[in-house]
Amino acid sequence: MKVQLTDRFCAHAKSTTAQTDYFDETVRGLALRVTSRGTKAWTLLYGIPRRRVTLGRYPSLSLAAARTLAIEVREGRTYGTVGALADAYIKSKQGNRSAKEVERRLGKDVLPIIGHIPLRELHRRDVTRVLDAKSSAPIAARRAFEDIRAMVRWAVGRGDLDHNPIDGMKGPPTSKPRQRVLSNDEIRLLWSRLPELGSVGRAIRFCLVTGQRIGEVTGMTSCELDLTRRVWNIPGSRTKNGHPHSVPLSRIALEIINEAGGEFGIGRVHVSGTIFYNQFDLERWTAHDLRRTVLTKMAELGIPPIVLGHVANHRTTTKAGITLGVYVQHAYEREKREALELWANRLQGIISGGAEVVAIGRA
Repeated sequence: MKVQLTDRFCAHAKSTTAQTDYFDETVRGLALRVTSRGTKAWTLLYGIPRRRVTLGRYPSLSLAAARTLAIEVREGRTYGTVGALADAYIKSKQGNRSAKEVERRLGKDVLPIIGHIPLRELHRRDVTRVLDAKSSAPIAARRAFEDIRAMVRWAVGRGDLDHNPIDGMKGPPTSKPRQRVLSNDEIRLLWSRLPELGSVGRAIRFCLVTGQRIGEVTGMTSCELDLTRRVWNIPGSRTKNGHPHSVPLSRIALEIINEAGGEFGIGRVHVSGTIFYNQFDLERWTAHDLRRTVLTKMAELGIPPIVLGHVANHRTTTKAGITLGVYVQHAYEREKREALELWANRLQGIISGGAEVVAIGRA
């Protein structure tokens, strides 16, 4: 939407959808991006091919300052800003399997707040502002700090900075990884209550059946489904590690897909928020706890770790070392299907309160 941006308009701008871009009529390509939660950030669309960069957050970056910065960016006069450093740093990591994730975190948690700051003016208090913005998400805050620290050290190493302005700064404490695994009684109760959540409930059920990440589940599209072969093919562009992943579908999984019409049509953040407010009187649980629960229950059934790694798309397990990484190219498709079918049968037994499924090697 193109409008004549004013200070008054920016202060009161709202979005009725997930996000709305209000493009400035004065400076071409400059937009105030407003989310449904009220977050406001300046972005600039420019260049050939077209690219979008985040300039900073409103009101920390005023309309006048955003216009000035947008013109500088478009004319290539932003060398020396944190945002420019981030661009160079991300390019240096291309080919590294973590590059996409680092780019996503910097673009989401760091650059909207301090991307416009000149490197020579970068101070610890700027990093603190980033961390304060993630105070309710300690893991995200820790990763943001680690990304900034690595980027600044890289800048010092190649001469963009003469000294490290955050050297010796202590970041947020590293939080202990969650170990929550739902009991059979909790799974049974949760399964019975999930229909109350509509499409979110179906997505959560699908996580319990397949053991896949909630973000990958919510992003599933009908074109990723091969219902003839009963397989869900997740492209590398949507997986955490950037590698394609195939998920054999059990009868229960196919039933949920049929109910959903081939895709869930919801976002990961929406699911997480719904879970937060609908705990069904259980001990605190998250979407990722469901994935941990599935893999733990599958291990209890005697499914080998290498098969669990393939089900979870954990390449640290499936491609660990020279033998698995280079010489063993077996995809374990049959073993994955057997494992997920075994888990589906066990899950059905848990839901109905029926008899135990015989585990592998215990018959």
